[in-house]
Amino acid sequence: MTDKQIDLPGTGEGSIRAGAGRGRRLLQGWSANMVQMALGLSQQLLLIPAFLHVWSGEMLAAWLAIYAAGSLVVVADAGLQLRAINRFLAFKACVDCDGRTASFYSAMLRIYLVIVAVLGVLLCGAVVLAPPSAVLGFDAAPTFDAAMLVMILGMLLTLPANLVSGLYRVRGHYGRTVWLQNAALLLGQVAQLAALALFGSLLAVAIAFVSMQLLFAILLAAFDAPRLFPFLRRAGKPPLVSPSLRWSLGQFGRAVPFAVANITELALVNVPVLLVSALVTNRVAVVQWGLTRVIASLVRGLCLQATLPLAAELGHDHALGDKDRLRRLYAHGSVFVTGLACLMVAGLLPFWPDFFALWTHGSIPYDVSLTVTLLLGSAAVAPSLLALVFANHSNRGDLLIRTKGLQLVVFLALSFVLIPRLGPLGAAVAVVASDILVQFGLLALMVMRETLLHPFRHIAFVTLMGVGIVASGWLIGQAIILLVPGSGLVHFVVECTIWLVVVSMLATPLLSTTLRGRLRALIPA
Repeated sequence: MTDKQIDLPGTGEGSIRAGAGRGRRLLQGWSANMVQMALGLSQQLLLIPAFLHVWSGEMLAAWLAIYAAGSLVVVADAGLQLRAINRFLAFKACVDCDGRTASFYSAMLRIYLVIVAVLGVLLCGAVVLAPPSAVLGFDAAPTFDAAMLVMILGMLLTLPANLVSGLYRVRGHYGRTVWLQNAALLLGQVAQLAALALFGSLLAVAIAFVSMQLLFAILLAAFDAPRLFPFLRRAGKPPLVSPSLRWSLGQFGRAVPFAVANITELALVNVPVLLVSALVTNRVAVVQWGLTRVIASLVRGLCLQATLPLAAELGHDHALGDKDRLRRLYAHGSVFVTGLACLMVAGLLPFWPDFFALWTHGSIPYDVSLTVTLLLGSAAVAPSLLALVFANHSNRGDLLIRTKGLQLVVFLALSFVLIPRLGPLGAAVAVVASDILVQFGLLALMVMRETLLHPFRHIAFVTLMGVGIVASGWLIGQAIILLVPGSGLVHFVVECTIWLVVVSMLATPLLSTTLRGRLRALIPA
């Protein structure tokens, strides 16, 4: 197999992009992602009371450790999914697009199966040699080791589904795979509650969660994908010959930049918690950081989810060299993601103190500077998130490894300097500064200069728009706080409802198709 391609723009695209239009695909992707985020919050927040009804606090902590370990299995992908997505996109401009896609898919699937087999054996050996219960301090939790093994091994077995979902994303069926995963997540939560009620053990709950994920992976890879893409099993495919070791290692090498980018994103979310815990002696301040970081991570996560359907469409235009369509979609998508982030921050800034007091029952003091830094930083970095995912879907490996590697270095350097002096605020400054200086100042700027005709005008436009949205939303919130004094849950709900009503009324003119068209024409591209 080779990476050489023969350029024949448009070959095979009639069957690939037929059906639903771009707008419909984007709406399906966004709606599926929003439901997925809601299910994720349900898993991590709403199921907790049910667990505590049956388990002790120590058992709940053990389950959270098991769940976190399962979530980290995604690192084992090592960037191969994005490597495959870029090859699938490149094949759109090749002779025999479907044939080359099927051949590459088959070879990559074997690599995934080897990864699962090797890591599975190593995992079983590690559990025997170093039981997780002893390493993590959960000796008193029954079935902890077995549950940990089931969780990690089960999630490892679902890894090949990443390749399948990558193909769905490239072929215009992004929403389909996410909806299928949403069904698995929902059934998994129901299964967890049933296992908790019937058996009450960590092992039973872990099996319930993992079984639904495995069912999803098998359904996707073995049944849905071959039915949706008949060329994956068509006659005349190459014989089942394993790819050469050299070719396989080459795929890992080309996937490294994507792995570095993803690991950096994970590090920016999780490493600050560890650094603050290690470098700050005030435990209350550590809790302040952890709780405040949750909402900033939610803003970032929601914006990233909004960019993923856009990235699939942008990657398609980039692969076919459709620069005009690419430029328009990137400019409009950048404004959309920035507006979404700024609108969320505009609503959170005035009302987060009330929610924080209700959430913590007043036991944890509210840190204004920490909250403002994290939320404004989330709004400021929003335009760069689309640049990041587009770089992942346009094979900009060199740019990714340079910028995201540098960002990780800058973040760690600033953290070790600022956290001992400023505490959690130092961690917030380190995260925001690395985002703005590197991810926005280097990565996003380079991508915009290559994509847009007027990158600096576009940056000025989204900046002014973002400042206007945040300032307006914050002022509306302050006016509501002054006009509707009080405290408690009912008061908080009333405040938020009034803010949503006022903002909705102000946004009513956007329902006009004519006005939306005029506003889109103003966006510099």
